[in-house]
Amino acid sequence: MKAITANRLSDGVVVYVDAHGALVERFGDAQLFDADEADEALVRILERKGAIASAYLIDADAAGPTGRGALRETIRKSGPTVRRDLGKQAELTDERV
Repeated sequence: MKAITANRLSDGVVVYVDAHGALVERFGDAQLFDADEADEALVRILERKGAIASAYLIDADAAGPTGRGALRETIRKSGPTVRRDLGKQAELTDERV
C-alpha cells in the first residue's frame, strides 16, 4: 500500500492526502492506495502547486510508514528527535513516546 505525503507551503507542516483528496496532518487520517490508484492520486495532488511542496508516495500500512523510508517518515510525521517537548510528539503521553 502507498500513502501520499507533502509539506504544506503556508507553514511547512507535514501533510497526507485523505480519501477525499483533502490534506490532513495525522497519518491515521491518510488514505492508503494500491499502486495504480496511488500514481493517479499523486498526479492530481501535484497539480496543487500553491498549496503543497514536495509531494511523493511512501510505502505504508494502517500502522504507519513501512519499508526503507519508515524511519525518515516516522521522524517527519512526529517532529524533531532532539527534544520530546517539541513537535507532534509533545502532544503524546510518556507511554506512547
